[in-house]
Amino acid sequence: MKLDLAKNALSNLAGAVVPAAVALLTVPLVVKGLGDAGYGLYSLVTAIVGYFAVLDINVTAGSVKYIAQYNASAERERISETITFGVLVYAALGLAGALALYFGAEAFVTRLYAVPPALHEEAVTTLKVAALGFFITQLDNYLSSVPQALMRFDISSRFEVLFGILVPLSTVLVLMFGYGLVEVILVRVAASALNCLMLWQAIGNLVPDLAWRMPTARLKRELLGFSAYSFFSRFATLTYAHADKLIVGALAGVAPLAWYTVAATLANRILSLTYRLAGVFFPAASSLAARGEHERLNRIYLKANRYIVFINASVLVLVAVFAQPILLYWMNADFARNGALVLQLIALSQFIDSLTNLPTLVNDGMGHPRISGMFALARAVLGTLLVWLGVTRFGIDGAAWGHLATSTVLSAGLLVVVHGRTVPSRLSDLLKQAYLPSLFGVGLVALAAMLLRPLARPGVLDLVLLVLLTGVLLAAGGALFVLDRNDKALALSKLRSLLSRGQREHPDGQRGLAGGADRRTGTARRDPGQCTARTGTHGGHHGPE
Repeated sequence: MKLDLAKNALSNLAGAVVPAAVALLTVPLVVKGLGDAGYGLYSLVTAIVGYFAVLDINVTAGSVKYIAQYNASAERERISETITFGVLVYAALGLAGALALYFGAEAFVTRLYAVPPALHEEAVTTLKVAALGFFITQLDNYLSSVPQALMRFDISSRFEVLFGILVPLSTVLVLMFGYGLVEVILVRVAASALNCLMLWQAIGNLVPDLAWRMPTARLKRELLGFSAYSFFSRFATLTYAHADKLIVGALAGVAPLAWYTVAATLANRILSLTYRLAGVFFPAASSLAARGEHERLNRIYLKANRYIVFINASVLVLVAVFAQPILLYWMNADFARNGALVLQLIALSQFIDSLTNLPTLVNDGMGHPRISGMFALARAVLGTLLVWLGVTRFGIDGAAWGHLATSTVLSAGLLVVVHGRTVPSRLSDLLKQAYLPSLFGVGLVALAAMLLRPLARPGVLDLVLLVLLTGVLLAAGGALFVLDRNDKALALSKLRSLLSRGQREHPDGQRGLAGGADRRTGTARRDPGQCTARTGTHGGHHGPE
């Protein structure tokens, strides 16, 4: 069975990188257009709407698992039943949440959160418009998961890139033309509706025999049984993403919420990107488990952890060491002064959380969501408590410390519990083959960067040069300590092939005449290499997939 893990992982990553870059680049423009208080209100509205997604019992997780399993065993009718059930469930959940948001908008704004009276009317109207967006977003999120379950992350990624560019740019244009927060939310609702229609058409092309088929009682029990435990993971994710903002908004006000949100968003956006590389392991583990290929899964799992931990650790160094100047030049001095420590702590917390991404995905793909669900429930309870305590004592810095403490305790616990039990790898192998090689090289570079940064002169040029030097050192450390021996050989082989091809095409150091016109006759001459089929430089298969 060919999973194309590398291709799907890169496609999934691309679907996050481009929208994240566009979103981060447009944040200063949005803050300028709305003002600090207006952006704080925008953050509060999106947090309230996002938190309502706790209604989602995470049938998406069960659907991805069983669609992947039924696709591996060619049970086409079961795929139709699963998709039908998922669409009906998310339509019902979306309607319930939309009604609650619409009729509860006044109470949220006037009773629960510290919204200035001058912004009450705008906040209530925005929440009511966002209620429609909640309904559409629920369907959008489910439909996006169907191509991924079929290991076609390239399709879902294509839509993410398109709308990930369209939505932030449309937001900036709306603000440039003098409109406000209500119109910004309207644009986002319209984009989600269009995305749903395009996704449904793409699913029809992927599953040409798709039909509306009500699922059997057995299939519903399997989907809901798996999803019941996965719901805890979903709840924890939403708590991590939104509860801190709701607490900061309620206890500290909208201006500190803006400082906190910008710093936390930057850390979350950057350090969550590699989760997209790992995300393909959920349907892949389900398919491999259905075929009993546990040893193959173990090999892929250890190598993927080695590379993903190194990438996340490298990003952590760049974000944490240069947090203050990043916020200074990206936003302004107020955000740098109030948000630098938040950015560092949230980045470290995200890195620790990232250590559990692959273990959780493989654990769930092997059919054991109960374990990850119980840890997720503990995360939701402990994390909310520690963030609340932190904000009451230390403001927005305390919220970040609360996240870090929660991540450290529960990530360590999950790693100990799942390895050798539900994940077909020993924790000792993971530490030796993945964590130690990755963290050793990155740790040396981090120490050097922290020592060099105070010596650099103030200014953008010196900062850029130091960041580039740190990046080069990280890449060198990766090549020396992290890159697998076989992958090094493959990379060197491809490099030699490219160099030799360039020498054949340009033997005189200038563009050859073989592919162009003869200088004397003006007639075209065929490059002998054009007749060679481009089938790659190696006959064998390298790497896990």
